[in-house]
Amino acid sequence: MTFDEKTLRSVIEEVIKEMASPSAPAAAAPAASAPVSLPAAGKMTLTAPKGVAPDEVVIGLAPAFGIYQTETIIHQPHDKVLREIIAGIEEEGLKWRVVRVYRTSDVSFIAHDAAEYSGSGIGIGIQSKGTTVIHQKDLPPLSNLELFSQAPLIEMETFRQIGKNAAKYAKGEAPTPVPVRNDQMARPTYQAIAALLHIKETEHVDNDKRPQAVAVSFQ
Repeated sequence: MTFDEKTLRSVIEEVIKEMASPSAPAAAAPAASAPVSLPAAGKMTLTAPKGVAPDEVVIGLAPAFGIYQTETIIHQPHDKVLREIIAGIEEEGLKWRVVRVYRTSDVSFIAHDAAEYSGSGIGIGIQSKGTTVIHQKDLPPLSNLELFSQAPLIEMETFRQIGKNAAKYAKGEAPTPVPVRNDQMARPTYQAIAALLHIKETEHVDNDKRPQAVAVSFQ
């Protein structure tokens, strides 16, 4: 899949327009099919507690995931992505929790925060565009257990395998890393749109806000 000039131009114009109006209120969250249940406007959300259960994996969502952006860079709906990750964790017999990380849009730090809030010390971080990391709390933030940096090449089955491997790490196993496709043209093809999506994600960063618990329901 490629992005033609018209698509890129419209995205660029939208980002420039938003950046030129910093005082304007944030746009209302678009209607989404994502299973992320958000509190009503004006209602307080709960700060996520740090877990103590050794049989859990915490999934950390980027600030815009499922709210201001609802699909990955290759148009995979966020609700389906989250379902696959959760299914992978459950297939290994472990529990899961979901938190939203606001202080950063960097997937490595999102994943590390998730790991620090996980009772097992294992967390998964995912950006709205689909970039994903499996992390362990004892590792430096810029190190990780597994990195899936090329979001355009991550398939739905890969997300399920990410969940499974995270659960295996939580059980003390040493799983074979999830195989990923490699396409040298993916980076130049998607580089511009990836950068723009990251800019839009970063608009919703709040350095003073701690991770919030996210209620997840399936329809």
